[in-house]
Amino acid sequence: KTKEGLVRMCACRGTAGFAHVSCLAEQAKILVAEAEENNLGVEAMNARLKRWYACRLCEQEYHGVVKCALGWACWKAYVGRPEEDQVHNMAIGQLGSGLADAGHDEDALSVQEALLFMLRRLGVPEETILATQSNLATTYSSLGRKEEASQMYREVYHGALGLLGEEHAHTLLTANNYANCLFELRRFEEAKELLRKVTPVARRVLGEEDRLTIKMRWTYAEALYLDPDATLDDLREAVATLEDAERIARRVFGGQHPLTVDTEGGLRLSRAALRAREDAEPDVSAQELDTAEAAAVSNRGDQAGAAVDPNAELKAEIAALEAQLTEKRHELSRRTSTPQDQASP
Repeated sequence: KTKEGLVRMCACRGTAGFAHVSCLAEQAKILVAEAEENNLGVEAMNARLKRWYACRLCEQEYHGVVKCALGWACWKAYVGRPEEDQVHNMAIGQLGSGLADAGHDEDALSVQEALLFMLRRLGVPEETILATQSNLATTYSSLGRKEEASQMYREVYHGALGLLGEEHAHTLLTANNYANCLFELRRFEEAKELLRKVTPVARRVLGEEDRLTIKMRWTYAEALYLDPDATLDDLREAVATLEDAERIARRVFGGQHPLTVDTEGGLRLSRAALRAREDAEPDVSAQELDTAEAAAVSNRGDQAGAAVDPNAELKAEIAALEAQLTEKRHELSRRTSTPQDQASP
């Protein structure tokens, strides 16, 4: 008997998906060993390696401490293999991703930097290098090194675009991470421009219910309503986008999944921003309100503090929600890292 508790950090609901971490790890080890012993090929091997980071029932990736625990178990299972072994390198990548997902960013950074150095020395395919750099950029961002992360994301995105094309999952994932970093640097226009380009591709290729598609729509909506220059139409578009994304996330992942919780938080914040704007000038059109705001900008310095803001309480609520959402964004950025390439023909 064991005192190990049951865990479930995927998208399963009800009584499905509960398991011991040790059982999940043992199942993954057995499946990989069978694939190797029977020479099942690259596709079968990749499907079995996926059990180290994704649930076999809902097919969604694990997150948080479960992903971290499986990362450690994966590394321990294959650490004795030679550096040239791709399963060995995948295991190091899973350890780095798991550490990052659980918030151990400094440890994740050490693992990912060592992995990138080793892969370059081994001369692995460029696609594998790009995936590793993308994960490293995510860790830079989580550690507050936003400019470094932005530069690396930009290089990886353009590298993936040229090597893999705009419809490849890795290209789309890197584009989203790059846009997210631009957003955190408050470069809203750049983030919106990139997302307007890649989100339709994700919706067509990955589908409306894919986690990355939902994440892209959430990031785009945030870039709309948190932009200081947002128009009333921008705020309405943000609310409509998040209402649709939140419904899809709740249906696909359940109400307790981090993506659903985070999208719901963004929806509350966007509605608060829209309500504050509409309450400020309820009797004028959106165009008239935007024109009046533009004219008021030049006089704002002279009039600062001259009158009590009738929406002060609501703005304080928005600021508090924004702070909470920023923390959630850091957590979700760690969850959208690139799975390490596992096998190649």
